[in-house]
Amino acid sequence: MPAPLSIVIPTLNAAPEIGPTLAALAPGLKAGLIHELILSDGGSSDDIATIADHAGACLLTGPTGRGRQLAAGARAAGADWLLFLHADTRLAKDWASAVSQHLPTGKAGYFRLRFDHSGPGAALTARWANLRSRVFGLPYGDQGLLIPRKLYDQTGGYADIPLMEDVAMARNLRGHLLAINATATTSAARYVQNGWGRQGARNLWRLTRYLAGASPESLSRRY
Repeated sequence: MPAPLSIVIPTLNAAPEIGPTLAALAPGLKAGLIHELILSDGGSSDDIATIADHAGACLLTGPTGRGRQLAAGARAAGADWLLFLHADTRLAKDWASAVSQHLPTGKAGYFRLRFDHSGPGAALTARWANLRSRVFGLPYGDQGLLIPRKLYDQTGGYADIPLMEDVAMARNLRGHLLAINATATTSAARYVQNGWGRQGARNLWRLTRYLAGASPESLSRRY
């Protein structure tokens, strides 16, 4: 049986942070889940080409923009399932087993969020993200997205927008999203730099404005 997963990771000067993300994929290789790894780059000036070569990944290059980079990776993918990950998001050691259990559902899935930082701010923000995902069906991209190719195509795939591409996708997948029983640990750098409360409030205000009809282009100018 062919390996079911094409893993797509958008990159932009991600060389300093992508190493642990790639290393965390090893259980999937051991389990025979990974058909291919695609790095969809948006014009990096770092040595991402060398990293892709060492990792045995296909490197795509194109214009900057996470939505269009994700879409480009999906177009190049050849497996029956797509797993989209951010370059600073690491899957837990048990992810391959959890994904194997999820595949028979035929639905899209996302991982529980955790931050690579301790303290009440990190715990509270992760708790809210997981609640938002479970109750409102709005997981963000740093929680990963596992999706059958047919469902991805049926929903139109990732939109070519500068921001909120993950929310747009989640809304299109309403009723077709399930939590995967494994954790994705993502970078807390932006929260640490701006403050947990301030960054969380910015994110919530941005989401509220988007759901109220603000364009991704206008929101991206203040990102």
